[in-house]
Amino acid sequence: MTMLSCKLDELPDEEEMYDLAELFKVFGDSTRIRILFALFASEFCVNDLAENLGMTQSAVSHQLKILKMNSLVKSRREGKQMYYYLADDHVRTIISMGREHIEEK
Repeated sequence: MTMLSCKLDELPDEEEMYDLAELFKVFGDSTRIRILFALFASEFCVNDLAENLGMTQSAVSHQLKILKMNSLVKSRREGKQMYYYLADDHVRTIISMGREHIEEK
């Protein structure tokens, strides 16, 4: 069901709408968007993200935790390093569509 064909009596339930609103709140932070854009290009460890974005490792780690809790980012271990990457193509699509939307203004 798309929202274009959705009738008022077919709206998602309150819990689903709440979860969707919470997901969009995660995208409402420019620091997290910067991290997602970096991960759009390649996977990174915390050190490399911090260096490339001009942030502290602590700040990057904090934001990665939020992104990971919301299933937007995944990680893999290589030795002692953790590498982070976008969780799936849905994240890429959300970012791409958001960019298209703001560029239409």
